[in-house]
Parts: sequence; C-alpha cells; structure tokens
Amino acid sequence: MPPRCRSPHPLVAGLLLALLVAPEAAAPQARTILLATTTSTRDSGLLDALVPAFERKTGYLVKTIAVGTGQALAMGKRGEADVLLVHSPEAELVLVREGWLIHRRPFMHNDFVLVGPPADPARARGLPIGGAVGALGVAGALFGSRGDDSGTHKMELRLWREAGRRPGGARYLEAGQGMGPTLRIASEKGAYTLTDRGTFLALRGRLTLEVLVEGDAGLLNRYSVLEVNPARHPKVNAAGGKALADFLISPEAQEVIRTFGVEKYGQPLFFPDAGKPEPEGG
Repeated sequence: MPPRCRSPHPLVAGLLLALLVAPEAAAPQARTILLATTTSTRDSGLLDALVPAFERKTGYLVKTIAVGTGQALAMGKRGEADVLLVHSPEAELVLVREGWLIHRRPFMHNDFVLVGPPADPARARGLPIGGAVGALGVAGALFGSRGDDSGTHKMELRLWREAGRRPGGARYLEAGQGMGPTLRIASEKGAYTLTDRGTFLALRGRLTLEVLVEGDAGLLNRYSVLEVNPARHPKVNAAGGKALADFLISPEAQEVIRTFGVEKYGQPLFFPDAGKPEPEGG
C-alpha cells in the first residue's frame, strides 16, 4: 500500500501560502507612484493632460495628492510621496541641501497675477505689484488669502512684507484651501487675491474677477520636479518616482505644456522650462 500523503501543519501551510501570495500582492504597489503636487496643476487641468499619457506609456499608476506646496514638501520630507511637483524654490532648496529631496529639475513656469473686482475700489489696477499691495492696505480692501502655506501663499506673504504691511483682521479672508476655492471665495466676496495665471484662466468664466496687476518681474512663478531621497526613505518607490520625473521633463511632456490652454484660452497656461538654467540661488 503506498504511503499516505500527510497534510502540512496549518502553520506551515499558512507560511507557504503567504510566500506564494506576497510577491503578487506587492507587485501592484510597486507600480503605483505617489505624486504630491500643488492644487494649481490640478485645477488648471494640466495633470489630466500629462498623467494619462505617462500611465499608458509605462504601465505605472499615478496617485495624485494635490495640496499646497508647503504640505507637499512636508510629505516628501516624511517619505509620504515618491515625487514632488511644486513651486517654492527657496523652500525646495532647503530640503535638497538637507538631503531629503534629490534631482531637483526645472519643469515649467507661469506667473502670479493680482486679481480683484472689476470696480477696483483700491485703485490697484496697473500699479507695480509693490504699489498695488500697499494700495490694498491703505484702502482696507477685502483680500482673500489661501492661508495654506502653499507657494502662492508664501509669495503673497512676501509681497505684504516687502510693502511694509502686516495682513490680518476682518478684511483678511483666510481660505485655508487651494487656489480654486480661494478664487471662488474672492469672487463671491468682491475681494482681491493673488493667483497663478493658469488657474485663473481655467476658472475665469465662473468668476467676477479681473486681472489688475500682471507682468511684474517679481511675479514669476517657477515649478520644479523633485524626487524623494531613497537613502532617507528606503520604502519610497524610487524607480517609479524617477520614471515620472524623467517623463515630466521629456520633450513629449514639455510639448504638451507648451501648447496647453492655447486652443481654449487663446494663450498657454504654462511655459516649459526643462533643461533651462535657473537664476542664481534657484
């Protein structure tokens, strides 16, 4: 009589099953990339034009987390994202120097604009940005701030500081949200606000706001792509993060950026910057 095959001990069987299943369970995770980015890249619709093309080309799945630049940078420092797309050069360079982020590369730019009610009660229209911010303070005008430590918020606070003004009080409306909601609040309240041009153009048809100050050299808005350092955070998807970063600065993606918005708005919302030198200091 041939010997009977004994069933493995339940513990052994469980271990064998885990070994068989684990690689398959880990595979989808390795193909997922966590992108922490600004709300402006989402609200303008740019990511909808770039991410699907990358996913089709590579087989990766991109999970986008749209927050303020300050929050995105904090996520990178904690290892809660694989790649960052942000626009606060000074803050970015601090984390690069500290070793939390690597391979910082220029991605694109547009500019900030000061928008406000068409009647312009503070008479800021056409002034240099410093004079316009000062005029808002003198007039006690309503101002809608993102208040979220984003790149736009950091720029706004810098402009108040350079104008010798300290924002606050009942006339200073802190949304604590992204650019889209902040623009809607400013429109509803008849307030002024600082916005990136791309988001404003994308939402312009739903707002009762006009561009009042633009073209000032101090309003340039530069975006960078950075990877999270796997030496600091071994669990990040370093290969996926690099693949997405490489794609974003590729000729294919940069061409999308160059023409994005032209057909719908009559002008591009952003301008490609890959490979271009940056001003000294980032």
